[in-house]
Amino acid sequence: MGEIVFEARGVSKFFPGVKALENVSIKLTKGSIHALLGENGAGKSTLIKLITGVYRPDEGELLLDGKPTNFFGPRDAMAAGIGVVHQERNLIPRFSVGENIMLEQSAGSLFKPIDYRQINADAKKWLDMLGLDVDPSMRVSQLSVAKMQLVEIAKALSLRSRVLLLDEPTASLSPHETIALFALLKKLRDEGVSMLFVSHKLEEVQSICDSVTVLRDGHNACESRSMAGLGRQDLVKLMIGRSEQIPDWAARDFAAAPPVLELKDVATPLGHQNIDLTVRKGEIVGLYGLIGAGRTELAKSIMGLFPVNGGSVKLDGQAVTIGNVADAIHTHRIGYVSEDRKQEGLILMHTVLDNAGIAIWRRVARKFGLLTDQSVRVTAEPFIRKLEVRTPSLNQIVGNLSGGNQQKISVAKWLAAGVRLLIVDEPTVGIDIKTKAYLHELLRDLSNSGTAILLITSDMPEMITLADRIVVMNDYRLAGELHNTRDYAAMSEGIMHLIHRVAAA
Repeated sequence: MGEIVFEARGVSKFFPGVKALENVSIKLTKGSIHALLGENGAGKSTLIKLITGVYRPDEGELLLDGKPTNFFGPRDAMAAGIGVVHQERNLIPRFSVGENIMLEQSAGSLFKPIDYRQINADAKKWLDMLGLDVDPSMRVSQLSVAKMQLVEIAKALSLRSRVLLLDEPTASLSPHETIALFALLKKLRDEGVSMLFVSHKLEEVQSICDSVTVLRDGHNACESRSMAGLGRQDLVKLMIGRSEQIPDWAARDFAAAPPVLELKDVATPLGHQNIDLTVRKGEIVGLYGLIGAGRTELAKSIMGLFPVNGGSVKLDGQAVTIGNVADAIHTHRIGYVSEDRKQEGLILMHTVLDNAGIAIWRRVARKFGLLTDQSVRVTAEPFIRKLEVRTPSLNQIVGNLSGGNQQKISVAKWLAAGVRLLIVDEPTVGIDIKTKAYLHELLRDLSNSGTAILLITSDMPEMITLADRIVVMNDYRLAGELHNTRDYAAMSEGIMHLIHRVAAA
């Protein structure tokens, strides 16, 4: 083992009625990438908050360069050279990209005003390193979720931290963007930076990490172990206590099924042109593309958030005009699992039951519109349990749950709603491997019951596991489509061929 830069030794953290961490240890060595794995609720986020000074340990100690240290807040950790890329983006929406990236370095004074030109020039260097073509003067609120994620990474890199914690940094990134990020992380490793890499994508962990710590139920399942000799199934067993169950689903053909959604020559003010797309009853159609392809924007246009100003939209063969999101949900029975759960998918100050049941309130309301928790619970609770949401009770405030458990609730809401068309946008971001498998089964069962599903995911294995047809988008245009043969190598090659063909056109 190399030089130990940072160590958490026997740390514990207790909350009322919950042992989030108990006697957990981890060692980060100089010039290494260390994986931190575990299911949602295993304690990963709590450990990161201890390392970054958000929490103080109730037991145990933190050591920096072998010396005990105490952080009384995130700024103390930052001053000690510890940076973090949060799973939940920590950006200021009304600030520009440059202001967010250089926030810690740009403080002016009464006699020396902030030099915005210099801020933008400095920020652009970090954006260029990540291959992100974004104007530093643009407001962050104008960016897609994936681009916000890259800005968050650029912000952490700009601090030149000696210890860098990355919590699900690739969750919203496509393979293309992930490759660019990994090249940069390897460069930082060679320069001596110690990194803690949290991810549920085990293929990424195996490709880039040197060592691993696994948490299970707030305890060490393994501590600072070399990745050498550890296969995927070894990691899965450490995380969940059993082998991974991989579905062997046969390819399906829905050519004869009736269309549920039909887009013909659709155009939007956002830039979509000549979009022809059909999703049939019981079919799962995947939309794949790189950052900026226009997939999420198309989904939001279907939902009525953005107007359709050309072509036609049909549901079950009838031409429709969807004026707003409420119209899409309640009149046309279209559901949407948003990629941005904090801003669009959940009401963080409300309870688990409120959030899981919000889409069925009108349906289960009794005479004179009377709504009871019991009527909502009967419909929503089975899906909450199926997805194994870790919560003390259904009355827990959603904002107090881990990011992964919040994502489970945003999915459970639409499973309970019984919609005829479900749009799922990055449904498994931040979700552990066991729950991901449950969610895949639920989506497959939902399609078997006749629900049409439009799937947007940057996780290519997930796309090839679930989709019956895969439609590729690039630059707000359709690049082509492929029938899914479930041959991963052939399908991934075909998808990337379509993307690059349009990009070169």
